[in-house]
Amino acid sequence: MIFFSHGTILTANVSIMVAVKLSHNLHTPMCFFLCGLSLSETCSTMAIIPRTLADLLSDSKTISLPECATQMFVFFGLAANNCFIMAAMSYDRYTAIHKPLHYPILMTHKICFQFITASWMVGFLVSLCIVIVVFNLSFCDSNTIQHFSCDISPVVSLACDYTSRHEMVIFGLSAFVLAGSCVFIVMSCVFIVSTVVKMPSAEGRYKAFSTCSAHLTVVCIHYGFAGFVYLRPKDRDSFREDMLMAVTYTVLTPLLNPIVYSLRNKEMQTALRKVLGKTGSSLRG
Repeated sequence: MIFFSHGTILTANVSIMVAVKLSHNLHTPMCFFLCGLSLSETCSTMAIIPRTLADLLSDSKTISLPECATQMFVFFGLAANNCFIMAAMSYDRYTAIHKPLHYPILMTHKICFQFITASWMVGFLVSLCIVIVVFNLSFCDSNTIQHFSCDISPVVSLACDYTSRHEMVIFGLSAFVLAGSCVFIVMSCVFIVSTVVKMPSAEGRYKAFSTCSAHLTVVCIHYGFAGFVYLRPKDRDSFREDMLMAVTYTVLTPLLNPIVYSLRNKEMQTALRKVLGKTGSSLRG
């Protein structure tokens, strides 16, 4: 099941990236951000799922401390990057609807690239801070992680000197990523709605809401799962519940993103059919 999900995630997200690259009609800021999000989602699943599959097939199921730190750093860096890219996508929709005449000037290719670069840099900087806090702790005799990956809560639960100060630092960094980007997205949505309701044309209102609905769907799913796992109070009894939600977050959101966005974009659907058609022809040939 996990192997099938992993294969589907890779196929769906790589297809999105190839479609955006090959179709001139998709060379827009929103599709550029979607391509960056697909790349980030693909990399984040690669940081977790292959290792999980290897552990399922292995008897030892061990991971060294440096490997654990690396996995945590990569996954949380990419997860934070996803949040910032979605915030940039919200700004793109706000600019397109609220300032359509200035849109080509405000969302040039250079500016979009700067948004993506900043998302990666800030995301991995926050992740590095979290990893430094976690792996500077002293770990006790128990070395069994009650999780399928090196997540924050299961790892810090093994530490002897984990205090409320450490917890506040980690919570603050997590809140900066999740709550900070979420507030920006909500503000963008408020401005979008206030602009759309003033449109005289019903067709214009429908088109504007249609362009935002896919993004809002993905945002709600992403922040719902991530907030539940990383922002609520923790105790040992919550590990099993957190693990279930983390599996859903790791597997479901990268799978839903390309599906939701492609369903709401006819040009994307056409480009994907061409990409998958060429792939099928190549395999038959």
